Amino acid sequence: MIKILAIESSCDETAAAVVVDGVKVLSNIINSQAELHKKYGGVVPEVASRLHVEVIDSVVKEALLEAKTTLDEIDAIAVTHAPGLVGSLLVGLSYAKGLAFSAGKPLIGVHHIEGHLSANYLSGLTPPFVSLVASGGHSHIIHSEDYRKFNIMGKTRDDAAGEAFDKVARVLGLPYPGGPNIDKAAKEGQANIKITKPKFHEETLDFSFSGIKTFIINYAHGLEQKNMPLPKNDIAASFQKTVVEILTDNTFEAAKRAKVKKVALAGGVAANTALRKSFEERAEKEGMEFYCPPFIYCTDNAAMIGAAAYHYYLEGNFADMSLNAIPYKPIGE
Repeated sequence: MIKILAIESSCDETAAAVVVDGVKVLSNIINSQAELHKKYGGVVPEVASRLHVEVIDSVVKEALLEAKTTLDEIDAIAVTHAPGLVGSLLVGLSYAKGLAFSAGKPLIGVHHIEGHLSANYLSGLTPPFVSLVASGGHSHIIHSEDYRKFNIMGKTRDDAAGEAFDKVARVLGLPYPGGPNIDKAAKEGQANIKITKPKFHEETLDFSFSGIKTFIINYAHGLEQKNMPLPKNDIAASFQKTVVEILTDNTFEAAKRAKVKKVALAGGVAANTALRKSFEERAEKEGMEFYCPPFIYCTDNAAMIGAAAYHYYLEGNFADMSLNAIPYKPIGE
């Protein structure tokens, strides 16, 4: 039995968890800063870093307490070290390094996107599979050939999906975070606004959401200049429908090319109800298995980091005290 204490602080959630053998979550503590950043319309990096410093010690202690585990009983300490907001990453990483050094425990540096992928391991998913990892900072289609062998089959060329949701929500006057509020508004509207989807060479499965975002901005400004009412719910429904169709089409095409029968969702955008439904329906139509984490494991959390770290542990893939925070780092490097 391998028991890992995991820490996540890549953006605006300070999180700690205790995970056994990469699948059993004994505790999963998340201190979210969302309410504080809401008044700014997005995450303020400096504010996020300071708040991580204030709460990280109490969050880790609470994770150990809830897991009814002592530090002596922990086999390794895992922490997100890339990618993310560098100041936020440094807080979690510095704490984890100090804890690992003082307790004489192995240190494991985990890639944030790999953590999101691994959230589905907590629900029984095993490789090979193709997953869409979509959040405020990432939009990737990844073929997981094995637990630590990845092939990126598609990615965003500009805005991440979650970033586009946040920016469109701001135009519509919806509060931060944009994703849940777009999702809520879309349920009250009709997808009756035609939005042109970006076209690439047929071989690529990359995304581009900047043009869709710009179309919505111009559409809203056009109505405003004509003193016409802004149909927020219809715009939200039309925007969401377009983005969901693109994400679904590209991911399932990737699964066919990779010749796999399992498809998964991960990341904050995986909490979107329309996207979940679209993937579920397409999987049934294509005769594929569909996996998606519970909502608590979609947004940033430490349980997913513990799930990923278990496979580092089995490899003996440990870090030393020179491990650094890296704001941009492709998965698999």
